[in-house]
Amino acid sequence: MLVAKNISKSFSGIMALDKVNLEIHAGKVNAIIGENGAGKSTLMKILSGVYSDYSGEILFNGKTVRFSNPKEAQDAGIAIIHQELSLIPQLSISENIFLGREVSNFLGALDQKKMRAKTEELLLKLKLDLHPDTPVYRLKVGQQQVVEIAKALLIDSQVIIMDEPTSAISDHEIDVLFGIIKELRGQNKAIVYISHKLDELFKIADRYIVLRDGISIESGEIRGMNKNDIIQKMVGRNVEIIGNSISSNATDEILTVKGLNLKPKGSSKSGMLRDISFHLKKGEILGIFGLMGAGRTELLETLFGLHPNISTGEVYVAGQLVSIKRPFEAIKAGLALVPEDRKKDGLVLELDVRTNISLTVLDQIETLGFINENKENGLAEKYISDLAIKTSSKKQLAKNLSGGNQQKIVISKWLATYPKILLLDEPTRGIDVNAKNEIYKLIISLAKKGLGIIMVSSELTEILAISNRIIVMSEGFITAEIPITEAKEENILQAAIPKSI
Repeated sequence: MLVAKNISKSFSGIMALDKVNLEIHAGKVNAIIGENGAGKSTLMKILSGVYSDYSGEILFNGKTVRFSNPKEAQDAGIAIIHQELSLIPQLSISENIFLGREVSNFLGALDQKKMRAKTEELLLKLKLDLHPDTPVYRLKVGQQQVVEIAKALLIDSQVIIMDEPTSAISDHEIDVLFGIIKELRGQNKAIVYISHKLDELFKIADRYIVLRDGISIESGEIRGMNKNDIIQKMVGRNVEIIGNSISSNATDEILTVKGLNLKPKGSSKSGMLRDISFHLKKGEILGIFGLMGAGRTELLETLFGLHPNISTGEVYVAGQLVSIKRPFEAIKAGLALVPEDRKKDGLVLELDVRTNISLTVLDQIETLGFINENKENGLAEKYISDLAIKTSSKKQLAKNLSGGNQQKIVISKWLATYPKILLLDEPTRGIDVNAKNEIYKLIISLAKKGLGIIMVSSELTEILAISNRIIVMSEGFITAEIPITEAKEENILQAAIPKSI
């Protein structure tokens, strides 16, 4: 249905795609696999009209096409669900879904009733219990991801490109999405599927296409392949999956939380925190798992001082009671937060890599009130090297890096503060298996040096791989605390499922 021939694209002289060739088959789920920086998202943006400046040829149903913008691609029958959310926060769910595809009545006015009804139908199909008039800025990242999926489903597209569609949604939402994908496949639609969650590919994909360093390597049927085969093709070598096999023997508590509550005004019970109490030891990796809406992100945000007026409770750092009413006080107390949404909360996308890394420690790299360039360059070079950030230079703009490398910059920025407690909210979201290993190694090495780490993750395999202890949350409560030696997928999920389900 869709064929790309010799597609090349560069940014500031850096080749992102080099004569890439691929075929997208109708009635199939075509998985595009590759490491961060392999060119997957760039290629998808070309196919969907986001980038029109490229060399090569695209054939759609046998005819040469060249889209100048996403609207042209949509009108032709190609929809995309972007890895980086493209919603407008101030607009409602319904307004976002119908943006550029508004429905008018016979008087030429917007038919709000019809658009709301269609939005309700899509949200019902995706099992997202929200009112169509809800502003998008009130939604968590996972809910926004579901709205992005609803946008793509509104169009009767022949090709639907899904770039990391499950990166921020729970297992329940993933099951719903997979059911919809199977329906679309049965309608002879062509699904292009990008995911770093390799287990997903074996559940849903029919074919694979490998990109490596901007070059198309090979393609074929996924039947008969295993995870090691896929990883080897992605990176060109065998990759050993890193796990935290050494349990923490630390006894000193670096963080103690007592009776933490969060009561947002006018909100539903979902996402509130209710009498949260737990501790974290020096050198311990505490994994926090829960379904979307369980309160995981809200917990980290409250600890970091982002909800001072609607939260109560006591927080102790190294045995000392601390008052954290704003992020500055959290940083001073030794906390650092790597947020869930790197694009919105973690980076200044229009600034370069060097500046983003140094933003948290400007006081440490200034001399007589001026930024010391040598110190700033040294800091950037250290973390570019330590975290293997793929960038043409430390002066490259953050917005031009892949999602995984952007995430590494956010982690670098906070490591530069030398925190006592590192709060990680979905630290490997949108990161490939090799880059994940590097992050895992880093987290484990930091814990071994005495850093206390709290890691929120939607991926059970990740939680099980590197945690020393696991806390499970549901509907704002802690429902289980499980030593890693007793942790299994079954008992974690059982504790995570709300009692009302």
